[in-house]
Amino acid sequence: MSVIPRDQWYVAAYGREIGHELFSRTVCGESILFWRTRAGTVTALSDRCVHRRFPLSEPPSRLVGDQVVCGYHGFTYGADGGCVAVPGQTRVPRTARLKSYPVVEQDSFVWVWIGDPARADAARIPRAPWLAAPGWTTVSGMEPLKARFGLLVDNLLDLSHETYLHGGYIGTPEVAATPITTEVDEEAGIVYVSRHMDDAECPPFYAKSTGLTGRIMRWQDIEYTPPCLYKLHSRIAPPGVLPNADGTDPDAFHVEVVYAITPETEHTTHDFWAVARDFALDDQGVSDFLAENNRTVVLQDVAALNVLEQVIAAEPEGYQELSINIDTGGLAARRMLAGLARRGAGSGA
Repeated sequence: MSVIPRDQWYVAAYGREIGHELFSRTVCGESILFWRTRAGTVTALSDRCVHRRFPLSEPPSRLVGDQVVCGYHGFTYGADGGCVAVPGQTRVPRTARLKSYPVVEQDSFVWVWIGDPARADAARIPRAPWLAAPGWTTVSGMEPLKARFGLLVDNLLDLSHETYLHGGYIGTPEVAATPITTEVDEEAGIVYVSRHMDDAECPPFYAKSTGLTGRIMRWQDIEYTPPCLYKLHSRIAPPGVLPNADGTDPDAFHVEVVYAITPETEHTTHDFWAVARDFALDDQGVSDFLAENNRTVVLQDVAALNVLEQVIAAEPEGYQELSINIDTGGLAARRMLAGLARRGAGSGA
């Protein structure tokens, strides 16, 4: 059985990636064709002509208005996937239709539903409003990962690795040394992992973006909604500075780090990342710094996980790994992902 949950929403792209031209991306093993119609909506269809399987994203396939013309034999499809013209005959076969995917554009992401379209419910898409909200400035990108998506989930739910893998950027000794708390909301399907450091070294990532130096309060509150969306609510403040009783927090700096973890195949992943901040909103220097440094951190993870994928592929059957206290969030996520995969397979999708 596939370990990729189906009957689920996945991020396929940033909205900025899709314009009025043909764009293809593989999601959960399915090659999907996107374009933005002249009305501005995003369409998502199977990237295979029904006639001889030619990828519709490949030249000389082309858009004509809001219709895509196959560059191999000229089959033409509307934005709903229906074939509207077949060369050499007036009758269009009843089965000449591309698979159409439910699609929602939200919080700068383009989400697609992988599975039974009848089960798609846009209300189930988790939110990351900071990525497109007033009062926040965001930098973002995507890196290809030659490893299974579960390894990235493990990585992000155990941030103790920051101390060792990301030293000099985001990691300090206190991250690995500080215990975590883990909570699982089974009904909502969310894993929470928190690490509050009330006296920590300020890493360069925050020192150069906030101006704080020396010791800081650094809180990391993770919220993971399987299978795709990960949010790290990061709070940085001078020592002893706490939120007000009413929940306002004017003297702290807040960074929302968002990952969309989208399987490309069983063993490759699209690693979407975004960093939103509520300070220095118009400072391009801060934006450039955060974009460059976060991409560096992401690439450090990518390099490590690519190696780990190769190690796992070569290890003997029955190998047992060791888990400790810091793994409670990742283990909870694994259990939830396995349950989603079983239910998706059981639905007949």
